[in-house]
Amino acid sequence: MTAADATRLLPDADLALLARGEHPRPWLWLGAHPTRVGRQDGVRFAVWAPSASRVSVVGDFNGWDGAAHPMRRRDEHASGIWEVFVPGAGHGQFYKYQLNGPDGAPLPLKADPYAFRGQLRPDNASIVDRLPDPLPLPAGRAQANRRDAPISVYELHAMSWRCEGDAHPDWDLLARELPPYAAGLGFTHVELMPATEYPYDGSWGYQTLGLHAPTARLGAPEGLRRFVQACHAQGLGVLLDFVPAHFPEDPHGLARFDGTPLYEHADPREGWHRDWHTLIYDFGKPQVRQFLVGAALFWAERHGVDGLRVDAVASMLYRDYSRPDGEWLPNVHGGRENLEAIALLRHMNEVLGREVPGFITIAEESTAFPGVSAPTYLGGLGFHYKWNMGWMNDTLRYLREWPIHRQWHHEKMSFGLVYAFSENFQLPLSHDEVVHGKGSLLGKMPGEDGDPSDWQRFANLRAYYGFMWGHPGKKLLFMGQEFAQRGEWDFERALPWELLDDPRHAGVRRLVADLNHLYRERPALHRRDGEREGFEWLVEDDRAHSVFAWIRRDGDGGGIVVVSNFTPVPRRGYRLRMPHGGEWREVLNTDAAVYGGSGVGSGAHDPLHPLSATAEDPHLMLTLPPLATIFLVPV
Repeated sequence: MTAADATRLLPDADLALLARGEHPRPWLWLGAHPTRVGRQDGVRFAVWAPSASRVSVVGDFNGWDGAAHPMRRRDEHASGIWEVFVPGAGHGQFYKYQLNGPDGAPLPLKADPYAFRGQLRPDNASIVDRLPDPLPLPAGRAQANRRDAPISVYELHAMSWRCEGDAHPDWDLLARELPPYAAGLGFTHVELMPATEYPYDGSWGYQTLGLHAPTARLGAPEGLRRFVQACHAQGLGVLLDFVPAHFPEDPHGLARFDGTPLYEHADPREGWHRDWHTLIYDFGKPQVRQFLVGAALFWAERHGVDGLRVDAVASMLYRDYSRPDGEWLPNVHGGRENLEAIALLRHMNEVLGREVPGFITIAEESTAFPGVSAPTYLGGLGFHYKWNMGWMNDTLRYLREWPIHRQWHHEKMSFGLVYAFSENFQLPLSHDEVVHGKGSLLGKMPGEDGDPSDWQRFANLRAYYGFMWGHPGKKLLFMGQEFAQRGEWDFERALPWELLDDPRHAGVRRLVADLNHLYRERPALHRRDGEREGFEWLVEDDRAHSVFAWIRRDGDGGGIVVVSNFTPVPRRGYRLRMPHGGEWREVLNTDAAVYGGSGVGSGAHDPLHPLSATAEDPHLMLTLPPLATIFLVPV
């Protein structure tokens, strides 16, 4: 062993924090770090494997010879961490860890849990890469992420958004084309489905094994930083999907990493996910919490993203999630809540809030668990926003009904307002709604068989988008749905951009852009999303005509009235009580001809001739266009 090898590589103070699972930035010390020890350049390797009887690092630099660079166990503080300095190793070289379990038996070669870069599948070695420099949020981004700001998110799967020939795009193509596209449509943020390294394409990234490595499918890691900066230059925030709930059992990954259940629970009643055939993190183990919370902070600090959308939160919160009786273990109090996962999520949100002001987290959470978006000091989980899965399910069920039957399902569109202000909600029309036989959003809409124009399907979708953009809650729309993609999303194919040659599809895209711009320009549509005082029903119970109407208020005396007609019948002479007298004009009509609609006007559509309501009798006589949503503002 050289003199360099004899040097203790990890400082004692950091080793102590790592051993207790309390280091906020474990990636500063664990993993592979090009460095200099004495007068020698090389790479410092460190890995947590407390039950391993022997560990060595193998790679290009030693001919994958496990005898060349055995690692030394640091027994101080019972850390379970192994370290070694490899002189001459450097940036870009492939490596893995060779471990023997507690019984001395050799294990499959393991990729580095803290690697900053990985090989392109089907290969799976880790790659030595330097720690990215800090990339802080630009000025103004914290303001743009606030609860009272307009937030309209364009969700995408980066590999299938747009391709060059048969090849995936890379970060630079995305940086060149996506930011001007999304910003031009008025979106405020883009959200990437998991861009961390993962072995199986068909998981779309949700079965990740490289929580610190951008996927090699899109090029080198520094490309992600260029993409983030390009988005910020266009005024777009960047959100990443983050998966701390579970991981796949691939032998090169985290499963039985040191010959024991290290990152996962040993008992399958806690550690095996029945739905996804994956392993569940042991949320109560301090070093696992450190790994997950540290990874979240890594993306915030080192890649400069605006926030994380945390996947599958419901599966983390409940021990009996998707488990029959007898196949789950209660908590220490005999209940079904996963207390360790709850503590992890609270801790993660506290750390991110303290270390990266302006950074946001969004929970994909589908249950009635209380306080998901409430601060931790009030007993909440500390997320900034929560997906409103109930609103999405109810409204899509309503829209699937033929208009003649909708009167019997009227409450599906109004029920969301019963609980709309219990959380800071985001309304998600995500990738999950356009896969696995569910059809596209356009495909869910009823229409006459044999109608070559599909006018009802397009009109239904446009009216629904108007309803959504007028409804309290931040917005999210999956790629392709902005132009009414006809088929389901296919992760192996680029979006069908050729549909934009059809004016009906181009009209839907223009509508989405105009809805986004209206949403951003009118504070009443976003400022008080989470406050009951920002919303009032004007028409809630007109089930006979399938009409809904409400006003959104901005808190400063401004307001906007939204009216939806979910039948294909124009409602002429519809008497609508307005919040006050005065002149009113139409600022958007989803049935307008420019969007592919029939062009039926509301009567308030001529800016030179607004409609008037008296103070004594504040009603307007409107024409409600068929299958349409209109927006009215006081003059």
